[in-house]
Amino acid sequence: EEPVPPCVPSCPLPGKICDVARGERPGSCCGMAMAGLRTAKYQLPEWHRRNAKVYNQAYTTGEESERDRAESQHLSKHAAGCAQRAQQYSKSTLAQRLQDIHFWRVELQKEIMELDAETNLLAAQKVRLQRTLDATEVPYGVVTDNLQCRERRQPPDLVIDEVERQLMKEADLIRNIRDLLKRTIIQATNQIRSNRIQKECCERDWSDKVETYHIDDKCVGYDNDSTNIQAHPSSVKFEENASTPKTWAQFSHDNIYNAEQEKLASVQLRSLINTIIHDVSEDLRMQRAASNEAFDNHCRELDDAKLRLEQHLEKILKDIGEQEANIVALKQAIRDKETHLKVAQTRLYDRSFRPNVELCKDEAQFRLVSEVEELTVFLEALKRKLMESEQCLKKLEETRMKLEKEIAVKANSLFIDREKCMSFRIRYPVDLEVASYK
Repeated sequence: EEPVPPCVPSCPLPGKICDVARGERPGSCCGMAMAGLRTAKYQLPEWHRRNAKVYNQAYTTGEESERDRAESQHLSKHAAGCAQRAQQYSKSTLAQRLQDIHFWRVELQKEIMELDAETNLLAAQKVRLQRTLDATEVPYGVVTDNLQCRERRQPPDLVIDEVERQLMKEADLIRNIRDLLKRTIIQATNQIRSNRIQKECCERDWSDKVETYHIDDKCVGYDNDSTNIQAHPSSVKFEENASTPKTWAQFSHDNIYNAEQEKLASVQLRSLINTIIHDVSEDLRMQRAASNEAFDNHCRELDDAKLRLEQHLEKILKDIGEQEANIVALKQAIRDKETHLKVAQTRLYDRSFRPNVELCKDEAQFRLVSEVEELTVFLEALKRKLMESEQCLKKLEETRMKLEKEIAVKANSLFIDREKCMSFRIRYPVDLEVASYK
């Protein structure tokens, strides 16, 4: 509040007392009549009083004018000093305000650059996640193809073995990995969106502060000699929506704090993405090794089973050959014995025509009968043995067919597991973590 300039106290001027004798002639009003309302002449005392009054008024007016001039000069000097001091104080206040704006502008710009760099890093991690997700398509296709190929095994070998369990486990693992990667990609997309939203908030605040800095910097440059100054009476007011210095600083502080929080969340998410890619790559590598080991073990088991079957088949084929030779020998023996029997029976038949007493039961007759009986017994035994041998040969043939079928089944299983499945698994990516950078 500007001080009130001091006032010089006024004092009455000394008046001159004039004794004027009151006129005694009639018609006199003793000088009390108003000018223009009287026709009589003034008395001399009235004239002196009037002159004294005029002098007194002139002296009073002169003193008042001198006092007014002194007060005006003092007030002008004081107002000029106060205005100069107020202008310098306002200029220093604006300069301090420029420093505050510059501080928050620099902090916001720094935060914008850091948040933009962090967003770019997170976007690169998102690309790694997408590449990792794309890289899982080949393993999943390999596993599903392996399972479909193994469905074409023939019934004796169409079993739920360790290989199938490992393949099912591998397929479930890949599906879980793909779901995890998809969820993480969505999380990264949301975090990138949050980073960009917060960056836009900081950029708006930074842009406002840049504009305000230019305005206040222009205001600092104004002085009494500036050519672009003019009166704006309506500007002397506070806007209803104007902020206070506390809320102004708190607004930028909140923007920077929120940006720091988003940046921290982004850094944590990037670290989580690195861990996820490494872990899923390691899990898939271990499961792939377990499936390959199961394939190797199963192929060795199939090789051993096939080799044993082939050895049995070789022995069965040898037995079949020997049995066929045995049957041929038995048939030849039967034919030989039938010839012997025909000879003995022919002898007995011819001797049955001996005349009269010559039809004698001699030793030769008994021997021929005994020979026929012996040959008959041998023939029946040989025929039974032939039937048994033929039955045995039939069983050997059936066994041979079973062995050949089993060998074909094992060969088919080996072809599926080794040629179809294991050769296709060569396309399996070496490492998902490496594939995420390609």
